[in-house]
Amino acid sequence: MTFAVILLGFVTLQRCGELVLAHKNTNWLLNRGGLEIGAGHYPWLVAMHGAWLVSLWMWGDRQPVNLPGLGVFVVLQVFRIWVIATLGPRWTTRIIVLPGSQLVTTGPYRFLSHPNYVVVACEIAVLPLTLGLPLMALIYTALNALILAIRIYAENRALAKQCGELRR
Repeated sequence: MTFAVILLGFVTLQRCGELVLAHKNTNWLLNRGGLEIGAGHYPWLVAMHGAWLVSLWMWGDRQPVNLPGLGVFVVLQVFRIWVIATLGPRWTTRIIVLPGSQLVTTGPYRFLSHPNYVVVACEIAVLPLTLGLPLMALIYTALNALILAIRIYAENRALAKQCGELRR
């Protein structure tokens, strides 16, 4: 078993765990009157992330792991945990607004409007680069940027309608 396989196994388990948490949080939000926005692009988001992970397994499982890149990836995981902990039950992979709730402005949201997207965008580039796959990093970064442009537009509109203001 290579170190790359261990790393990819960790990422795969992490993503599966996050899907379970997101499903739980989605149900929590919907049961409290949450409204999903922008569901039309969600299958594309899931497909892109799934393809990214499958591609990592296909081409990265026998690659040497670049230690500085791994260090950056570990730092990104700390930020990921900070984002998820800050949002608590409001963190999900979907865009769901909860009527009557206030905009989150604590934790990393003091500094960035969409810190989760920053983390994900960095991961999509950093992990393939850590495994010596620059073309994969480029392709999936471009795909992610396209999907995030659609997603952030939808999320900002939903939050503006909900909170009466556009996020920073």
